Amino acid sequence: MATTRTAHTVWEGNLLEGNGVVTFDSSGIGEQPVTWASRSQDANGKTSPEELIAGAHSSCFSMALSHALAGAGTPPTRLDTKADVTFQPGEGITGIHLTVRGEVPGLDAEGFASAAEEAKKNCPVSQALAGTTITLTAELA
Repeated sequence: MATTRTAHTVWEGNLLEGNGVVTFDSSGIGEQPVTWASRSQDANGKTSPEELIAGAHSSCFSMALSHALAGAGTPPTRLDTKADVTFQPGEGITGIHLTVRGEVPGLDAEGFASAAEEAKKNCPVSQALAGTTITLTAELA
């Protein structure tokens, strides 16, 4: 069964001086302010499209890796995944770097790195972002 999740943004003003609020409709987790400055300079307590992508990518990748490891008979105890999404004004998103550190009993570093590479390829968010260079660092704890 397909699922659809919804968020919406209300933006007021021009790009450089305006501001917006992103509302997470499906989950009801609330609203987050967003501005051009929070996207292109310091966050200052506001989010950005890139931070939202980072959250989506790190969680999707973790789920894909966990599922693959369990399917191979080596379920993880813990996965700690960070996604760094780089935005260059005038160019756009120039790359994403995933860093994962895992606790996986019975798996060596080579096996973990291989599983992480496969998860990077098969994660639905990675596939949706296929036009972007995605790199990976994977290590066992």
